[in-house]
Amino acid sequence: MAYDDLRSFLDTLDKEGQLLRVTEEVTPEPDIAAAANAVARMGDSAPALHFDNIHGFTSARIAMNVHGSWANHALALNLPKETGPREQVEEFIRRWARFPVAPEWREDPMWAQNTMDGEDVDIFKVLPLIRLNDGDGGFYIDKAAVVSKDPEDPEHTGKQNVGIYRIQVKGKRRLALQPVPMHDIAQHLRKAEETGQDLPVAITIGNDPVISLVASTPMEYDQSEYELAGALRGAPAPIAAAPLTGLPVPWGSEVVIEGVIEGRKREIEGPFGEFTGHYSGGRNMTVIRIDKISYRTNPIFEHLYLGVPWTEVDYLIAANTCVPLYQQLKKDFPEVQAVNAMYTHGLVVIVSTKKRYGGFAKAVGMRTLTTPHGLGYAATVIVVDEDVDPFNLPQVMWALSTKMNPRGDLVTVPNLSIMELAPQAHGVVDKLIIDATTPVAPDDRGNYTTQVRDLPEAAAWLTKLQQLAK
Repeated sequence: MAYDDLRSFLDTLDKEGQLLRVTEEVTPEPDIAAAANAVARMGDSAPALHFDNIHGFTSARIAMNVHGSWANHALALNLPKETGPREQVEEFIRRWARFPVAPEWREDPMWAQNTMDGEDVDIFKVLPLIRLNDGDGGFYIDKAAVVSKDPEDPEHTGKQNVGIYRIQVKGKRRLALQPVPMHDIAQHLRKAEETGQDLPVAITIGNDPVISLVASTPMEYDQSEYELAGALRGAPAPIAAAPLTGLPVPWGSEVVIEGVIEGRKREIEGPFGEFTGHYSGGRNMTVIRIDKISYRTNPIFEHLYLGVPWTEVDYLIAANTCVPLYQQLKKDFPEVQAVNAMYTHGLVVIVSTKKRYGGFAKAVGMRTLTTPHGLGYAATVIVVDEDVDPFNLPQVMWALSTKMNPRGDLVTVPNLSIMELAPQAHGVVDKLIIDATTPVAPDDRGNYTTQVRDLPEAAAWLTKLQQLAK
């Protein structure tokens, strides 16, 4: 069953024992964020959290950690909650093969029950806003899907973007948004500002679980997130036209905020505790003027805690960062076997590949750095042999320990771009490729004789022992 809204997914999490309803009264700060910080430490089966008794609010409801475990991530994809990360990535790849699946336009969207317009807009009356970390510069909305169009080609559905970007609340009608230069919305804004225009946007909060996944997937510029959502859901993604901007937005959202990014206007935004586990400083960022808010009665505010990994954001951007990288590399290098880009949003990427000839692994590493994701995120690429599972860190460490010779297997590429949130640099960094593969001709370094392999009977015995251990 495909989920059309957040509430139906929360019901499933509840039935599967993956939702904790916190019924005691909690304070907006620090209780809610601290609980979301703590629940991430419960591991790969951590539940989502639901708060509905918040001091100072009458009918507020906040959901946290909705994607914050491999169990929850599996249920979002309609898989058994016991499905492991490697298996989820493989299933993601299989479903990607169905891409594109066109979305389905629907009438009477969930979010059309209530509206605020113009000077009557007051975001504080709709959302129970809280700070996530004590050093944050203000209230943030950090799990919304932001919808925009390419001003030069607005009818091209692939060039319409659905992305997750951090948003600081600056006033009842004012927001600040951080468009990282590598992201599609930054290209939309650049094109609008070059012609002296504002950029219309729709910000949707409390979306169905697959919309959140595709909105955080590093797709190519002309690929549609809604068409990927259909492939992952196994059914067309339901969308509706936002009433003010006409932008296509998810049909089942809790809240839809419409307005414009005001052209050539910037204000200080930040600091904010980021996915890197560090605070970002204050920077000049874009300004959004809110002109309309549409929302369900008693909306659920879905929020996301992020800090030192792993937190919910690391599960949200794990499989969906691995898979497009795999697809893009596989297109150029069919020898590529698997890609693990799960660590700190793929600042480190591990690739397993077969090799055609000596030096081939380094070429795969170079290509990784030039993918849409690699341009702004990947700082280190580790390349391993095809029989090394990149999702098995002990195997990766074995490859680094026995295959990598620092004299010739560390390739530094100077002065490449990286997102400014990366704490090790300021927008430009020397990137590193580590070749931890077995040398092949004409590369004759090292002394590699016959490698030890698992005994042929080991696989059957593993199955037998697992059954005995139940």
